[in-house]
Amino acid sequence: MLMLRKSLMAVLATGMALAGPLQAESPNGEGPRFEDPREAVTWRREELKGIERLVRQLRFDLVNNRDARGAEPRLAELAEFASGAHLLPAFIEGSHGRGSEARARIWEEWEEFEAGFTALEERVAALREAAEAEDYRLATRELSDLSLTCRSCHRRYRY
Repeated sequence: MLMLRKSLMAVLATGMALAGPLQAESPNGEGPRFEDPREAVTWRREELKGIERLVRQLRFDLVNNRDARGAEPRLAELAEFASGAHLLPAFIEGSHGRGSEARARIWEEWEEFEAGFTALEERVAALREAAEAEDYRLATRELSDLSLTCRSCHRRYRY
């Protein structure tokens, strides 16, 4: 599963200069990133569920067990997958509606939506720093802030 996810990520990473909402076809015309927008919806839903699971596991590692070393592989995975570079290509313009929880305002407010991923990446970096310092009180606060970052975006851009 992880290998498949990394392979898909490598395909998506080509041509990643984001100037606005992405279309189903790659900008260089070499073919679709996804067969259709529904495929992108399914992929991003699964990726976001995986990120949610990682955050729950990290809460257990850092808050309950106070085990920063044990959390490091999950922190690295979170940094990789909870990023705009990884997720934004799956937000193909118009991939809302049936089967999607995305609101159309994502594409109307693309810069703000993109900024949410920047905020997410900053929260993940702050969590990693707290864990590396084995500051479990700060890690707990950073996990809460990370969750708030996710929720604020979901409130604005998800049904």
